[in-house]
Amino acid sequence: MRTIDLSPLYRSLVGFDRLADQLDAAARTEAASGYPPYNIERAGENDYRIEIAVAGFKPEELNVEVKENLLTVTGRKAANDGDAKQYLHRGLAERNFERKFQLTDYLVVVDADLSNGLLSIALKRELPEALKPRTVEIKSAAPSTLIEGEKAA
Repeated sequence: MRTIDLSPLYRSLVGFDRLADQLDAAARTEAASGYPPYNIERAGENDYRIEIAVAGFKPEELNVEVKENLLTVTGRKAANDGDAKQYLHRGLAERNFERKFQLTDYLVVVDADLSNGLLSIALKRELPEALKPRTVEIKSAAPSTLIEGEKAA
């Protein structure tokens, strides 16, 4: 893994330390595990979708939680030790996992769906009214009928 030195940015940018911490945490998390594989898709201007390959997991073995802009997806597989099955090859991982995604402000999870081994999580950016662009009406004073230098009668 390649380490990125962000210290030059700290000399000229004030208040971006949270962003640097998030980048650092993301780099550490990515290096830790590539399981399970996932996609992040931009589905519209304010819509996103995260798809996670969770083949073999049932809905009750998965948990999707959002806390303080951190989306955490966990999978806890029931113990397979009691299976009477005898595997000749076991290529499906079916192991416990935890995937974390740092969400930006105002990005909320609106839906989660498990279909065909893919857990799809829909996200939407919902800006508060105070942050949405708005048009400000321009008012003007009544036009003056006096010509400069004239006196009102």
